[in-house]
Amino acid sequence: MRIVLGAVAATLIGLALFELTMQPSGSERAELALIFVIMATITGLAAAFLPMVAGRSKRLMGTLLAVSLVSVVIAVLGLVIAASRMFFSDHDLALLLVVLGFGLVAALGFAVSASNALTADLRKMAHTAHEVAEGDFSARTRVDRRDEVGQLAHDLDTMAGRLEDAARAKSVEEARRREFFAAVGHDLRTPLASMQAAIEALRDGVAPDPDRYFVSLERDLEALNSLVDDLFLLSRIEAGDVHVESVPTDLTDLADEAIEVLRPVAERRGVSVALEAPRRVVVATGPEAVGRVLRNLLDNAIRHAPEGSTVLVTVTEADGAVVTVRDEGAGFDDDFVERAFDSFSRSDAARTRATGGAGLGLAIAKGFVDALGGEIWAEAGPGGVVGFRLA
Repeated sequence: MRIVLGAVAATLIGLALFELTMQPSGSERAELALIFVIMATITGLAAAFLPMVAGRSKRLMGTLLAVSLVSVVIAVLGLVIAASRMFFSDHDLALLLVVLGFGLVAALGFAVSASNALTADLRKMAHTAHEVAEGDFSARTRVDRRDEVGQLAHDLDTMAGRLEDAARAKSVEEARRREFFAAVGHDLRTPLASMQAAIEALRDGVAPDPDRYFVSLERDLEALNSLVDDLFLLSRIEAGDVHVESVPTDLTDLADEAIEVLRPVAERRGVSVALEAPRRVVVATGPEAVGRVLRNLLDNAIRHAPEGSTVLVTVTEADGAVVTVRDEGAGFDDDFVERAFDSFSRSDAARTRATGGAGLGLAIAKGFVDALGGEIWAEAGPGGVVGFRLA
């Protein structure tokens, strides 16, 4: 329907221009109308059938040549018909045909030349798409054009770049997951092996002090329960299933409570814990969530503080409530600071598995701080420094 309407519109426009410029007689008007109708019919048929032919063509160049050829032939046909009705002499008509023939050859040559550049760029794009499909996400088209083909090439390169970033992120995530499960396996294996040895000693009656073995079993069970609870809490945090109700909370009191809870752990490791708070800092937040964050940060600092050193907790006000926990250990490496709070990330030699456990404490702390609408950060060593801010 659009082709028919376009042909009718073109015929009417041509007749209108002819009427305005030539002031034809009735016979000339009818004759030119017939010529326009014939040319419009031929053009409409070409427009209808050329897409079907192009769809079956195996080469774009053939389609482009067909389009150029049909366009020139229609124009030549119109000129020949018009010239024959204008009573040209045979000599003038032959000259016109020679010129038109040369124009046809020149047009086809130009079409071939122009299509070579286009098809070359399309081949580059097809090759890039094939490479990306085969898994080479570093492939790029290197096509520099300003038209639709150039935009398509740019979008293809952008897609390949995003796939490359996604593949890199997936590789990093898989490596972290493997390290995480290895750490969890280690933390599970240690208490389980201890429990198995204690149970065998009790069963065989070779335990010199059964009460001490029962105490050891109780501690191992507590460690396992704690690990399972942390894993469950981390899964809730990552699923966004953590809801915190904000109430006016004194962060100084929370920090002091966290220190008292972990002071026995610090004393066993020969580490002291101190609180520095110039004044009371009260903020609307979730006290239980903040308490868990403080305990996790303190526990992490105590684990990595050298014997005889001090872990310092500071509570201040600066664009909100700011809490920092600083130990005197080796601290975080520069390249680890950015991923210190990743769910499946562990530090390198500065924070070894022997002292760091499964590495869930900082990830859980970040989840709670995010849920509270705050921010958390770590600073590179020497000295482990972790802080968070609540508005």
